[in-house]
Amino acid sequence: MSFYLLLDILIAILLVVTIGYAIVLNRRLRALRCDKEELTKLSGSFGEATMRASESIGLLRISADELQTRIDSAQELRDDLKFLIERGGGTADRLEERVRMARGEGASPIKSNFSPSPEFGVGDPEQTEQDKEDLAATKSEAERELLKALRAAR
Repeated sequence: MSFYLLLDILIAILLVVTIGYAIVLNRRLRALRCDKEELTKLSGSFGEATMRASESIGLLRISADELQTRIDSAQELRDDLKFLIERGGGTADRLEERVRMARGEGASPIKSNFSPSPEFGVGDPEQTEQDKEDLAATKSEAERELLKALRAAR
């Protein structure tokens, strides 16, 4: 065998290996191109999802601020109602005591630490009707409803 024949066989083997490697490389490049398209689609949908999330966060902040405002308002109303209930309870205790005294049953064992309050229309029996109307005009609707209920209890 001659040297050139061996060299030709070696080159042919190397060419076959190179062709095989080129085929494998071509398949991988084709898969990479296909994955590139999917990656482009995925990055586009990820960008849209990020935009929607940002908008949602903004809306959540607005909702949280509005909810906090409502909570603050509700707490103020709760405090007002608590005050009115305490005042109404004291007034009811005084009225009950007066009713018992008027019936001749004597003083009630329940003692109230509230004093009669002219601002709620209780206490001063000589208060004129005009004074009561003037005072009623300055009261809130809740106070007027409370007074109606207390007068109905008499």
